Amino acid sequence: MSLAIGVDVGGTKIAAGVVDENGTVLAQIRRATPARDADRTADTIAEIASALAAEYGANSIGIGAAGLVDEDRCTVLFAPNLAWRNEPLGQRIGRATGLPTVVENDANAAGWGEARFGAARGASSAVILTVGTGIGGAIILNGELVRGTHGLAGEWGHMVVRPDGRRCGCGLRGCWERYASGSALVADARELATLDPARGAGLLESAGGRADQISGIHITAAARAGDPAALECLRNLGVWLGRGMAALAAAFDPDVFVLAGGVSEAGDLLRRPAQESFTSLLSARSFRSEPEVRLARQGNLAGLVGAADLSRAV
Repeated sequence: MSLAIGVDVGGTKIAAGVVDENGTVLAQIRRATPARDADRTADTIAEIASALAAEYGANSIGIGAAGLVDEDRCTVLFAPNLAWRNEPLGQRIGRATGLPTVVENDANAAGWGEARFGAARGASSAVILTVGTGIGGAIILNGELVRGTHGLAGEWGHMVVRPDGRRCGCGLRGCWERYASGSALVADARELATLDPARGAGLLESAGGRADQISGIHITAAARAGDPAALECLRNLGVWLGRGMAALAAAFDPDVFVLAGGVSEAGDLLRRPAQESFTSLLSARSFRSEPEVRLARQGNLAGLVGAADLSRAV
């Protein structure tokens, strides 16, 4: 059996695991990410990868990291949350472990995990949307991961969907993630509860009476309990997701869309309005099958599993 080690490097935690050819995680180790210390972070990755390799054996290592990765999948060019600039992470971990190592953008790794072993398994082409603080994701076309010239394919949160709309942190106005992300969901719910406390009473109650404390967890819980305002907020988010997805369908023509990330935990309360909005705007509907919108299945293992699988091609 061919085993690979997958590592998912986030701003607060590092998760590593031994993964078999079927995408099954056989063992895991988790560590806190050293706070903005590039060398200690790399040393921690090497330590846990070496420990797993020594105990279980492995043929390769794949690392998913938030940031810009070079075209050779070896160097992290820029990862602000991890304090990495031009970090030769692949070479560094490879030397420490004696195993061939590749580095992949974390959204690409997670998307590949869903495509190979999760909600998009069996689909020839898929778009995976990671809906969290912002919107990112991955593109799989004809079974291949699309990275783009600079490794930035899938950064569609900054597509402008509403010219002269809300100001985005990137400097533009009307970016998709200002209307269809977890941040947008929370901002809209807080605004609703502030401007109309009677209508937002359920949301306010869940947050201890303070609109500025309303979170995505509060919104989802209230919606599941049938709160009209919370349901409206999720429905509006789904509508905006669907609008952007229709544009992506015109560009990539996927078999399936997968909703991943923290916001997708709202389940069908988000998926259904997203599917309806997307379908209503889908071009050439009379001449094509309609891509299905599915919920991610891999959860927080997607990045680890995807990184491990991508390393097998080394």
